Amino acid sequence: MMTEPPLGLYIHVPFCERKCPYCDFNTYAELGEMFQAYVDALGDEIERWSELLAGRAVSTVFLGGGTPTVLSTAQLDQVLATVRRCVAIAADAEITSEANPGTVDRAKFAGLRALGVNRLSMGVQSFQPSELAFLGRIHDVADVYAAFDAARSAGFDNINLDFMFGLPDQSPEAWDATLDAALALAPEHLSLYSLIVEPNTPLYQWVQAGQVAAPDDDAAADLYARARERLGEAGYAQYEVSNWARDGVAEVRTGTVPAAACRHNLIYWRNQEYLGVGPGAHSHLRGWSFGRSVDAGADRRWANIRPVPGYIRRVRAGKPIEAFHEDLDGPTAMGETMMLGLRLVGEGVPFEHFAALHRADLRAVYAGELAELADWGLIEVGDDRVRLTERGLMVGNQVFARFVPDS
Repeated sequence: MMTEPPLGLYIHVPFCERKCPYCDFNTYAELGEMFQAYVDALGDEIERWSELLAGRAVSTVFLGGGTPTVLSTAQLDQVLATVRRCVAIAADAEITSEANPGTVDRAKFAGLRALGVNRLSMGVQSFQPSELAFLGRIHDVADVYAAFDAARSAGFDNINLDFMFGLPDQSPEAWDATLDAALALAPEHLSLYSLIVEPNTPLYQWVQAGQVAAPDDDAAADLYARARERLGEAGYAQYEVSNWARDGVAEVRTGTVPAAACRHNLIYWRNQEYLGVGPGAHSHLRGWSFGRSVDAGADRRWANIRPVPGYIRRVRAGKPIEAFHEDLDGPTAMGETMMLGLRLVGEGVPFEHFAALHRADLRAVYAGELAELADWGLIEVGDDRVRLTERGLMVGNQVFARFVPDS
């Protein structure tokens, strides 16, 4: 009997107390008057999926944003109660909520834990006050310690902390100090992201105007290398380009991932199926998951409309909320499996997994690319999988680009 593949559910909360100058996510500040109307509309969208997903268990739930913790505990309860009523959730499901250290207290964390949330992801970004100010964060260093202590007191034993590096003029000493402070807290998971200057953000305008120096890619690479060495020494296993987990396994070249790896994000990196609800949320489902709504074998991706008021109006009126959709052709779908899967440092792309998704032999489809990249020392092709080498990890985007179909 074939094992049912995992299905992830992403729930978008598009609200923040203040939008950070580097953020290009579909998020908005000062919309508190819309919170309840949004929660009601979100419930209506989730109910739309109850029939089509009947019998299909959700293995992960991820409350992201934005800042889900700006909602009241009662509103978060309403959202998760609707999910449980409309969708089957696996007994061992990973249920994550993002949180800003500046929007939580002991009562909020205790409430989240009581609602069944079993994993937290906190956007710390830095332990340096000047860097927090530059990034426009609403919390200070003391808030981070208070939030982490509150989370532990509430019973959370699976916590991720997010950090950013490659900030303009960020010194190696400041980055080392942030890493030292993070490791002293001993979270189960760490995510480290290089600052990207995205168009249509205040940061982009500052850089264009010469008010802020553009991030230095070489300096960012050096900081990344320092982090990899420091976290490895501390017993964290790097299982993805930007992610580390602490579970006593310091080596993942065997093709396994640490127990504390983010199961929801693994669904993305393995190019599996996920449903996104909320404005701007993206989804990816294959034909058999749609019941009668899509032809068997279809591989469809789509996104909801982005504006919150329009989303609320259209959901409540029973109108479509899809902004776009595309049915992926074979070369595109296979290329995405390679680009996403190669981000997994130890697991890479197993041949068996590729064949199960695409009914094709990875080694035959990409014979030329594999030979060339292996000759350059950027990938290793083993008996059961292909993955990045240490050298390939440092130039991963160049490797991934080799699997983009010709336009």
